Amino acid sequence: MELRIFSPTAISVRAVTDPRDVPLDRSGDHWIGTVDDGATYGLVATGPDGSRISADRTLVDPDSTTVWFHEHHRRDAARADAGPNHEIAPRAVAAPWPLRRAQRRTTRPLVVHETHVRGMTRRRDHADAGTYRALIDELPRLETIGVSVLELLPVHQFDPDEGNYWGYMPLVFGAVHRQYAAGDDANAELGDLVEAAHDHDIEVWIDVVFNHTTEEDEAGPTYNLRGLADPEWYALRDDDSYVDEAGCGNIVDTHAAEARDLIMRSLERFADLGIDGFRFDLATVLGRNPEFVRAIGDWAEDRGVRLVAEAWDLVRYQVGRAWPDPRWMQWNGRYRDDVRGFLRGEGSLVPAMMQRLQGSPDLFDAPARSVNFLTAHDGFTMFDLVAYDRKHNAANGWGGTDGTDDNRSWNCGWEGEDGAPDDVHTLRRRQLRNAWTLLLLSHGTPMAVAGDEFARTQHGNNNPYNQDNETTWTDWSRRDDHLDLEQFVQRLTDFRATSPVLTQTDWWGSAVEWFGASGGPDCSDHSRSLAWHLPGLYVMANMWWESLDFVVQAPGRWSRVIDTFDENGFVEPIPAGTVVTVAPRSIVVLAAT
Repeated sequence: MELRIFSPTAISVRAVTDPRDVPLDRSGDHWIGTVDDGATYGLVATGPDGSRISADRTLVDPDSTTVWFHEHHRRDAARADAGPNHEIAPRAVAAPWPLRRAQRRTTRPLVVHETHVRGMTRRRDHADAGTYRALIDELPRLETIGVSVLELLPVHQFDPDEGNYWGYMPLVFGAVHRQYAAGDDANAELGDLVEAAHDHDIEVWIDVVFNHTTEEDEAGPTYNLRGLADPEWYALRDDDSYVDEAGCGNIVDTHAAEARDLIMRSLERFADLGIDGFRFDLATVLGRNPEFVRAIGDWAEDRGVRLVAEAWDLVRYQVGRAWPDPRWMQWNGRYRDDVRGFLRGEGSLVPAMMQRLQGSPDLFDAPARSVNFLTAHDGFTMFDLVAYDRKHNAANGWGGTDGTDDNRSWNCGWEGEDGAPDDVHTLRRRQLRNAWTLLLLSHGTPMAVAGDEFARTQHGNNNPYNQDNETTWTDWSRRDDHLDLEQFVQRLTDFRATSPVLTQTDWWGSAVEWFGASGGPDCSDHSRSLAWHLPGLYVMANMWWESLDFVVQAPGRWSRVIDTFDENGFVEPIPAGTVVTVAPRSIVVLAAT
């Protein structure tokens, strides 16, 4: 296998293998050589005084396909104040990438299910629990409940000693995380998962983290980029300290050609596994170079994959038309905030809801570009949105200072589950039905987190990034307790799929009419209700704590088909008169008969 190592200021670079070292030859800014197929190898570089290149570090090839970890691997051994780490340093494996597999677009409307590979099955009674292989067994259920996109939290190789359960601290962009594999070939196992998902008409998207790396700032470990070409990979200030717009110690400088090339090679590799889409964490860091964002868009069009931006970071917020390429989909943080507020009964939100429900035309050029979500891996689960007023993050070790305080949640009158009275449990079940109804009746691309369909809880922890335990692992016993909610979600996804107006590619435009309880929409500060009419549908949402009588203001014969006040959510079609009473904090959907 040929090695091509970028290190323009290095004095020497050698590949360390067993039983011999292989000196690499300089070719411009690169160092070239070969190692045997299947060999485990590290890199040792020497550099000029004052650089961050250190002969005390064995480095991982940034372009490796597989990473091997010593049984005594320690993150601290690679930090600046540690001695040589050659004996226990991570190393690359000269392994070929699997043969190319094709993408396969789902034939169903997009419904995105954000999933953690390990957490989804860790508590399953399965020999390979917590692996790509075990996740394959979950696909039939996901297909049944209407999921058409499985979005995996990061599966780049990250440092298993870093303590980040979510995986948002990548070590090598283009290698698959081995610790999620049941066997020795993580790359092939991820490809097998993708192929199995395609057999169930489910696309697979992955969350990619190209904005920063696990090397942190000056005090962090030196694993690869810092020890080879620090100023060429990372954005640095004049004093050589790291620009940190991601909150993780560094950011990758996408103005550097070598950084862009590494990112593109990584995308190509994952696309070759059949991956159908990529969600870019803190994508605005890459957007510091708008031309690169558009270049990724060109590549995605050519490869037939979808792109999703998390269009914000610590400095910039570019949700909507501020994002430099309209071909990308985007996580719609405005949808999350406005709909959460309306759900809990905030006033002044009716005008905003009229935008969010129709795909946010105030932000986007096409409704499908808006990824509508109420929950994601960071933040409350859907159940915790209706069970907690405040975060409960003590277990994370930061004294409660981590995680947002702006949750826009409401606990329905009781904090947490312990001792909650029956009327609180009843109201929470109704609020969950309301949340799912608003999400799946909105125009755009809906997304929820694995387990939201059966009230998964993290017990109020809204930032469990370091909780690789029962806090984050899916508790399947809750499915037994909340199976009625999952059945409601399944029927809602079916309802969405068979209502063309909800999934059409064009804006609703003049096809949607907005109403209040009577007359036009009440956009006053105290308003907490809204009705809307689409071809074949009439929806009435009452987030007041008292019943409201809605005048049905669209002509035709209507039947009540959904009433979230009912424990089943869906009801036997009941002819609706000209006035419909909608119970407190409830939504009623009428269908044309």
